[in-house]
Amino acid sequence: MAYKKHKNTHKGAALLFGIFSLLFFVLLFRFVQLQTTGKADGQVLAVKAEQKYEQKRTIEAKRGTILDRNGEVLAEDTPSYTLVAVLDPKMTTDPKDPKHVVDPDRTAQKLAPLLHMEVSEVKSILTKKAKQVEFGAQGRNISYELKKKIEALKLPGIGFIRDTKRFYPNGTFASYVIGYAQKEEDTGKTAGAMGIEKSLNRYLHEKDGYVFYQSDKEGFRLPDTKEKIVPPDNGDEVYLTIDQKIQTFLEDAMNQVEKQYKPKKIIAIVVNPKTGEVLAMGTRPSFDPNKRNITNYLNDAISYPYEPGSTMKVFTLAAAINEGVYNGNELYRSGSYRVGKNEIRDHNKVGWGVITFNEGVQRSSNVAFAKLVKEKLGEDRFLQYLHRFHFHEKTGIDLPGEGIGNILYRYPIEKLTTAFGQGTSITPIQQIQAATAIANDGKMMKPYIVDRIIDPDTKKVVMQNKPEVVGEPITKETSEKVLDILETVVTSEKGTGRPYQIEGYHVAGKTGTAQIPSPKGGYLTGYENYIFSFLGMAPKEDPKLLMYVAVQQPKLSYTETGAAPVSMIFNSVMKNSLQYLNIRPASEETEKTTSSKKGIELSSYHGWPVNEAVQDLKAKGLQPVVIGNGEKIAAQLPSAGDETIIHERVVLKTDGTATMPDLNGWSLRDVMKAAELLQLNPSIKGSGYVITQSIRPKTIVKANDYLIVELAEPDKWKDRINQQKEKKDEKKKQPVD
Repeated sequence: MAYKKHKNTHKGAALLFGIFSLLFFVLLFRFVQLQTTGKADGQVLAVKAEQKYEQKRTIEAKRGTILDRNGEVLAEDTPSYTLVAVLDPKMTTDPKDPKHVVDPDRTAQKLAPLLHMEVSEVKSILTKKAKQVEFGAQGRNISYELKKKIEALKLPGIGFIRDTKRFYPNGTFASYVIGYAQKEEDTGKTAGAMGIEKSLNRYLHEKDGYVFYQSDKEGFRLPDTKEKIVPPDNGDEVYLTIDQKIQTFLEDAMNQVEKQYKPKKIIAIVVNPKTGEVLAMGTRPSFDPNKRNITNYLNDAISYPYEPGSTMKVFTLAAAINEGVYNGNELYRSGSYRVGKNEIRDHNKVGWGVITFNEGVQRSSNVAFAKLVKEKLGEDRFLQYLHRFHFHEKTGIDLPGEGIGNILYRYPIEKLTTAFGQGTSITPIQQIQAATAIANDGKMMKPYIVDRIIDPDTKKVVMQNKPEVVGEPITKETSEKVLDILETVVTSEKGTGRPYQIEGYHVAGKTGTAQIPSPKGGYLTGYENYIFSFLGMAPKEDPKLLMYVAVQQPKLSYTETGAAPVSMIFNSVMKNSLQYLNIRPASEETEKTTSSKKGIELSSYHGWPVNEAVQDLKAKGLQPVVIGNGEKIAAQLPSAGDETIIHERVVLKTDGTATMPDLNGWSLRDVMKAAELLQLNPSIKGSGYVITQSIRPKTIVKANDYLIVELAEPDKWKDRINQQKEKKDEKKKQPVD
């Protein structure tokens, strides 16, 4: 029995020895395998270990900035914050320094007015059964200023998550051009959704960078280890052809008309006709891209085709002159013109008797243009010119969503109504492109709105747009003759364009009154149910600006015509823009004589004693204005070598302390001289001559100060001056204590 027990014990020991031996050899084999191959289950162990302790941190990239032609920011990324509230009491380890919301009532009362929410609404969020909560839309995209106000309340448990948001500093400003960008829900990245933000998203788009490093189990970087950096790829900077100043003139004018006349639509475009650069483009209704209160997702300036009305006559006239079939002194009978079973009538139904074709243009006679096409130019040749002016195709402007009109040219009556802008539809940007040929010696320029794209890190030019001639539908001689006739539309007592006269400048242009199709067929009726427009350019001698304005269905008084709201926009924007661009008005001397007299070439007064410079300028018939209390001249505008006209202001800045001059009665052009010399940020309201200024005369100023100037037309300015004189006289009469 004992032997048997002893024998079993030996067998058990042998079995255990065998098992442990087998395990030993398996482990030994595995160890040798790992040492020789460095792999386990097909994975490299060193890499796996490195990955386990490798940390990855994001380096945020910045979406590209959109700027105007002069580098003024129109859209950029700015820091934003999301408000959060910690509700979990476990987050507080020290009762004296709570990290969660301890008093929901007090917290709600403090936060509600800052978030523009009801107290009860905030409290309901703060009493949820959650560890951490946010405050919905009102708690997102919080500005740095509001963040500071909330932090100053020192509310326990209230904190912020930092983020970036797209910011549009000018609000409602070329909104359909710039568009807007928004966060994508699936990626959290910002992407363009409209306008330039959308069409150039591939350039503006950013790509985050990363830093990789080895860490300990707590996540801290291990000393003496290398880090791998993938730098962020910031979005490119996009410079537009838009000029912030001219766009501001346009936005202000459209706001005024929208408030006063409440039209269904306003469309306005300003371009440089020599290059095709769009300097300003705006529509109403519009929206603030920061708020996205959008009612219309189309840019009507490029997407809205409609019957242009009489502005189309510009191109019919150009075609007839170019073909040598136009005789402005030839007589015809106005009023009506029968074409088969149809009758074409002038807008006053009865006409003006027998008149010349030139007078027909001035009066905007439909009959004159129907006869030009039917009897002189020919319908086939006219169609060729419609194609030469590219009315059959898109302009190709670098904005998304461009539309195209429709040339109705099937029936005989359609061919003639197209001559004066009825039946056929075109877009505003098509009219602008065609009109560049009138203002640019017959060369038609493609409109464009993106000037250049720059890599913000290397400053390398990624893309540079250049002016593009897309056709020469007419000759230089024809364009000059058309300009001469269009000027009489504005200057003649018989002209429909008289409301568009601008003091000091020669304007050439054509009015338009377009009918609006009725949903029930035919056209809408009623005094206001039209699209009133004006296509104009200035100065006529060598147009530097070309502008189209259209106002649809304004609320007019019985004494007003459609020209009232249209001219309010055109005249203000055109005059302010010409002055801002230092385009001199026509000299009174050149208007009185047929021979042109050369202006006064300005000398350099740099380093001159103030008294000597003033005396020299007065002797030349100029008006010197001295800024500062120094003894010698440090700068001047106009610059040395520039030509000036008699009585023009010459602003001289001394080497002493800079002081603000009295701007009363100054023109916008003179104000801009002073602002440039003083390095001020001017904000201009109105048009005409200065009646108020935000900085008192003789006040010491420094660079980047803001100067707000209000201008008024000459009659209002004189009234204001008289009122100021009366107040001074009354003060003199008062007894002195």
